[in-house]
Amino acid sequence: MLHGRTQVNIAPRRITPVQYVETDRQVNRRRWRDQRDHGASANVPYQAGKLKEGKQNVSADTRPDSAQPHREHTMEPGNAQLSMTVLMTPDMANFSGNVHGGTLLKYLDEVAYACASRYAGSYVVTLSVDQVIFREPVHVGELVTFLASVNYTGNTSMEVGIKVVTENIRERSVRHSNSCFFTMVAVDDNRRPVAVPPRQPHSSEEKRRFLQGQQRRQIRQELEKRYQDLKTDAV
Repeated sequence: MLHGRTQVNIAPRRITPVQYVETDRQVNRRRWRDQRDHGASANVPYQAGKLKEGKQNVSADTRPDSAQPHREHTMEPGNAQLSMTVLMTPDMANFSGNVHGGTLLKYLDEVAYACASRYAGSYVVTLSVDQVIFREPVHVGELVTFLASVNYTGNTSMEVGIKVVTENIRERSVRHSNSCFFTMVAVDDNRRPVAVPPRQPHSSEEKRRFLQGQQRRQIRQELEKRYQDLKTDAV
């Protein structure tokens, strides 16, 4: 007893250090950072997707998103078909209340360009338009779908056939309203004609379109020759 107080001996408390355990993902990230900061001479090389014993090995890359390699997605070359759907709005109407024919021609030219340019992989220009047939009028509020296809290819030119299908939303009816054929020419940056991939039809429908496109090209060449003869006779 010291000065009226009782002395109590308390044994010191033994503190057990807390052990930090890294997860597999943290280990992989740390190893990757070491390899990134120190190069190939890092003590522990980076191993993607390494898991503990007894678990299924995964080959997935566990690097952070910022370290993922950039992957470019390329389009499939020679895609010969394209479709586009447009809602006919009041600003497209003519004096009779139907969709103006010039509006449809504008969309036809845009679809022909997109289809031919994607197929050729280059810029294209419109050479000629023939057989633009307006089968039925198109009304405001209808959905118009343009179905384009590269039917035939020459050395630098392509024939793009477009079928226009009109859908009346309220009546749930569909009709074939327009058809036409565009001749597009592929050009380079200097606006000089360049070769296009040859069209290789596989299905019976593609073969039919290819043959008819070849025949239409011959007819266009004959008509051009006749027009030239008319001009010569007129002089």
